[in-house]
Amino acid sequence: MRISQQMAIAVLLTAGLSAAIAVEAQQQSAATFPDATARVAINEPPAPQPIAPAEQVPALPPQGMALPELEEMALRCNPTLAQAAARVEAARGRWVQAGLYPNPVAGYVGAEIGNEGHAGQQGAFVNQEIVTNGKLRRGQNVFAQEIQRAEWECQTQRQRVLTDVRRNFYDVLIAQCTVDLTEQLLRVGEEGVRATESLMKAKEVARADALQAHIEAESARVLVQRAKNRHAAFWRNLAAVVGSANMPPQRLVGDARDGLCELTWDETYCRLLADTPQLAAARAGVARAQAAVDRECAQRVPNIELQTAVQYDNSTKFTWATVQAGVPLPLFNRNQGNIRQAQADLTAAQGEAQRLQLDLQQRLSPVFEQYTTARYQVDKYSRDILPSAQTSLDLANKGYRQGEYNYLFVLMAQRTYFQTNLVYLDALRDLRAAATAIEGNLLSGSLQATDAAGRSE
Repeated sequence: MRISQQMAIAVLLTAGLSAAIAVEAQQQSAATFPDATARVAINEPPAPQPIAPAEQVPALPPQGMALPELEEMALRCNPTLAQAAARVEAARGRWVQAGLYPNPVAGYVGAEIGNEGHAGQQGAFVNQEIVTNGKLRRGQNVFAQEIQRAEWECQTQRQRVLTDVRRNFYDVLIAQCTVDLTEQLLRVGEEGVRATESLMKAKEVARADALQAHIEAESARVLVQRAKNRHAAFWRNLAAVVGSANMPPQRLVGDARDGLCELTWDETYCRLLADTPQLAAARAGVARAQAAVDRECAQRVPNIELQTAVQYDNSTKFTWATVQAGVPLPLFNRNQGNIRQAQADLTAAQGEAQRLQLDLQQRLSPVFEQYTTARYQVDKYSRDILPSAQTSLDLANKGYRQGEYNYLFVLMAQRTYFQTNLVYLDALRDLRAAATAIEGNLLSGSLQATDAAGRSE
């Protein structure tokens, strides 16, 4: 019993030494764990300067669904955000795993079993790998940078979702206005048909005028159906981005001209480079690659293998302990291949950051052109064309009542008035789409498939 107790005490001492090393390493690693509550944030754009409103656009009723409600729903229901958050959590898991100390190996050892009819030498051993040169800390530093990159990519995906929601919201909102406008045009056309038929019966207008009124009414009917089809398509897109594919169509409330501000190329491009989470994620990738080079260089220093054992010799009745220590000799494998790979990955990461900066300029160029063109159109229609169309229609109606113009002239004035309003709405949609893309740092396509790193394929 005394000998067994000595063996047990010796084994416990060696196991305790190994466990203490592991606990100390874990505590040191835990002290540098990245702040899980830290989150990146995109700077808010400058205060908007709204453009002059156009009174000809049909006003919306106060009841309906607004943009903030849809944004909140998308942030809650869009599945890609849960995917991005899961990638952040996976990176944190890899960070934890990289800092764990190797487990000790405990086992049985026996020698000279059966010699002179005795049980020989019986005992137990504990083997522990001693990690040198701060490899655990360097390994965790790699994954700390990976956590940062994953969080920036999560922010990138969040921006994609919000941009898609905003763009589709304004698409539906303007399509809603277009439906209202074309329905108004149809009502005017139907009233014109009834009026010309009455005038034709009274022989005050020719049959050609009545036919022209019918043509205008049927053309308006086609425009109504086209506007309704477009509205339905835009609504399906909005419902998909929000994450509720079966959401029934509802009336939206808002003004497509709210929040539009004057932008210049230099200011827009500088803000894009400063605020886009894509570029921040690329820079975090460079930091990760640099940390990986540091980790692989540290791997050149070998770890130490430490082993202790306690044995009891049944023939001599003696108990003794042994200690072994070993270290690999870095004669052939000095981790040169992994170091070379890590250095190449660092060069590639640096090139990716530079490529992305140039890509942002290339992608911004056509969007900014669309913005400036649509902005000019919207301002021109708001200040000059729409008021002139309204004045022309008022004069045509007044002249018709005074007998100066025939009804065909009135129909032409009505067509011009409604067509200019429809063109204005199309230009407003282009302007809103470009402005939303710029405010969203050119991030869109939130439902596209992404790779393991969260980048769109």
